[in-house]
Amino acid sequence: MARTERSHPETVTVEISGSKEDARIVFDALRSCFASDRRADEVPQQFHETRPMVWLGTYDVADARGQGCPPVHLDSSVQADVQGGYWAVSRFRTTLDSIFVVQETCTASGDQERDLHLRLESR
Repeated sequence: MARTERSHPETVTVEISGSKEDARIVFDALRSCFASDRRADEVPQQFHETRPMVWLGTYDVADARGQGCPPVHLDSSVQADVQGGYWAVSRFRTTLDSIFVVQETCTASGDQERDLHLRLESR
């Protein structure tokens, strides 16, 4: 079967800030839901003791894995910045809502893309 061109962007970029342990938990949970550029053995590193760190991952929301993504436990809240096309961000947000308690702190919408600034907490 010939591959057809997709009608909308299907990748979402996520920036996580918080503890490196909670960032790993978030990335592991998301990788169990979607194909990702992050490998299973890729662990967030803290390179400076006092400067805040931000970790980045990209997810293909068209390549959903499994029937559901169970909630996970975080030690503290995590900040997440999500960017992508409207369809992809909407689908990604639905998945986040099934895993975490999600609070939108800010949104920005453009012609082709939507940005969400979120706080993720344990369910």
